[in-house]
Amino acid sequence: MKFTLHNHPEVKILKAEVFLPQNRYSKGRAHIRILATSDLHMHMTSYDYYADRPDPDVGLARTASMIRVAQEQAKRNGALVLLFDNGDSLQGTPFGDWAAEAMPAQHPLPKAFNILGYDAVGLGNHDFGFGLKFINRITGQFECPVVCSNMKSNTPEQGWVSQAILQRTISVGGEDVPISIGVLSVLPPQTARWEAHMLRDDVQIADILTAAQRTAAELRKDGCDLIVALAHSGLGSAEAQPELENAVIPLAALTGIDAIVAGHTHLTLPGAAHVGLKRVDSNRGLVNGKPVVMPGWAGSHLGLIDLTLGRDIDGWHIVKSEAELRAVNQAKSPVTDCPELAQLFAQGHTATRARAAKPVGNVPHPLHSYFSFCAPDRGLALIATAQAAALRPYLINTEWADHPVLSAAAPTKFGGRAGTRYYTDVSAGSISVRNVADLCVFPNELRATLITGEQVRDWLEMSAGLFNQLSLNDPVNLIDPLRAGYYFDVLHGVTCRFDLSQPARFDATGRITDPGHSRVRDLTFQGLPVAPDQRFVVALNNYRSSGGGHFPLDFQADQIKLPSLRIHEILCDYIAGRSPLDPLEQAPQPFSFVPTRSRGAILTTGPGADKYLEELADYDPQILPRDTDGFMRIHLTF
Repeated sequence: MKFTLHNHPEVKILKAEVFLPQNRYSKGRAHIRILATSDLHMHMTSYDYYADRPDPDVGLARTASMIRVAQEQAKRNGALVLLFDNGDSLQGTPFGDWAAEAMPAQHPLPKAFNILGYDAVGLGNHDFGFGLKFINRITGQFECPVVCSNMKSNTPEQGWVSQAILQRTISVGGEDVPISIGVLSVLPPQTARWEAHMLRDDVQIADILTAAQRTAAELRKDGCDLIVALAHSGLGSAEAQPELENAVIPLAALTGIDAIVAGHTHLTLPGAAHVGLKRVDSNRGLVNGKPVVMPGWAGSHLGLIDLTLGRDIDGWHIVKSEAELRAVNQAKSPVTDCPELAQLFAQGHTATRARAAKPVGNVPHPLHSYFSFCAPDRGLALIATAQAAALRPYLINTEWADHPVLSAAAPTKFGGRAGTRYYTDVSAGSISVRNVADLCVFPNELRATLITGEQVRDWLEMSAGLFNQLSLNDPVNLIDPLRAGYYFDVLHGVTCRFDLSQPARFDATGRITDPGHSRVRDLTFQGLPVAPDQRFVVALNNYRSSGGGHFPLDFQADQIKLPSLRIHEILCDYIAGRSPLDPLEQAPQPFSFVPTRSRGAILTTGPGADKYLEELADYDPQILPRDTDGFMRIHLTF
């Protein structure tokens, strides 16, 4: 649905109905338009640095054009406009790595936010990926408050504030009236574990709901008329529970909070992504009756909440709210880059492409992630092998020297909510830094842990929860959309078969659904069954080691101490031949599937998969019509 306003082509509207400006702005009322970005992950330009090609689906430079249009539209109708970012903006692309290393004192992100006139910025878990000193330095470059209400630094320097009060004026019947708007911001309490290698013991993080309730009460006490929560958190449990990672549904039930910007999960709201959740009106963008917007990721969408306010003896109250999303990429009238931001990012864009083009070495086969969930993924195998090669020297002359070494790796680029282009696809032959970054999107570090055969089985059972249970009646989607693909750990060094005729043993939070459920069959090491008390050393990354993904194991309990070893550098060394070849090079295929009497499953993958279809020969692949988002659909026989 579209309309045109003063020669500005409006973007795609994801909402139940379209209200034209004259219907949105009522006489005798006050109007506020909230604009929001989230999870930018340093996608400043509309460019894919991994594939070295333009990407029309992403980029703050492009989102900025929509921000300008939305600002102008609202201001012409007498509305107060507020612009927020919801965190995870500083890390996630080679451009972000360049900016952190080369331009920390003049970082392009705060410059861009200052140009666009952001009113407040929240923090997300990945914003701490370059360390506490970095974030403290960068926050001083923003001209607006940087807010985090549930994290407190134990060091004297803290670059963020726990809350912000924006003193603004709002038009009522042609008269400017003062209004105080409180802003709070929360992020997952698990951040302290996920980024422990950077944060150490330098911060304290409180529960989202506890901190939000306390901060909202303080803001009301300080005279705020309206409170906006920047929640770097998704929509999960409908009930309040301690230490929730995705807490937006119970957050919206808290007294005092009027509107929420959500994020973290890279999904969208309003829209189909949250259909069926309790207390959520996904079409209208209402959660527990309050307006909530979640604007995707990487600048893919601009979130808008339009509020109509009335005033009585008790103060301001919301009479009407409307939430919508505006997508960057449209088939008929795509958004173009904001010239001012394009110029700002030009130096970084050129420098990033030059850095990414530096050669690393050669690979004998293509590396792609189109079939990571059902066929051998050579990219994952390469990561796992490089991790094992880096770990082995630190086991020599230790009590673990004779333990067999396994290595865990999970896909990071698998389409899904990131779109049809978001797959690794590296040709055989010479590869460069960009290709290594494609395999290792985030700067994780190597960890090692000692586990038993029983724990290996539980680890694989949790990974197997990614799959839907197959049906005797109709084909089902292979992947459960409520499970993220980066939680599918592949353990290289052992082999097993997954029986998808059975229900999953663990739910997405790592809780046992039923003690009788089991999908892992024929778990072996070097051709022999794995015994429950057999001991293994496993190489893995710090994210999983610190609890990311809710796996039902305490990876920290028997962790082997290692120096700081970045997996990106480990992989470069292995490809370049600076590390010895590892025995995992000869490891058998880590997993396969038990044949079933089901009607099979439908794999959804990127269109680029068509040149690798021979790799699915064992599944008798049948190509189906593409889905509405352009993903390739392949029927697999199990």
